[in-house]
Amino acid sequence: MSLILRNLQSSIPIRRVPLRARIELLRHVLGIQQFDLGVICMDNKGIQRLNRTYRQNQGPTDVLSFPFHEVTAAHGLCHLLGYKHHTAAEWQEMYQKEKLTLEALNKVAGTSLQPLTKNLFG
Repeated sequence: MSLILRNLQSSIPIRRVPLRARIELLRHVLGIQQFDLGVICMDNKGIQRLNRTYRQNQGPTDVLSFPFHEVTAAHGLCHLLGYKHHTAAEWQEMYQKEKLTLEALNKVAGTSLQPLTKNLFG
């Protein structure tokens, strides 16, 4: 399956080919080759923001992981439609769209999914 690597930091040089090879080896060892995987390398400021948003923890962390399911799909589709969440106003607009989308999905699927950016500016 696919492996996507993104480097959003410049503090530590990342050699993509060896990193990709090691991750593929780990996938093989763990028996998880049937799953798509995205790895994003970022600086402390970026991961601290994500840690605060999704885990309500104030400091940076070494790893955050997100399973791919309906919540992330709805979030990604909102981005594809042009919604953003860089400012409080943009977030409010995207949050409402994502919330309405997930409420409709929840009715049909019997789930109780919430927007990923629920606590971003709240």
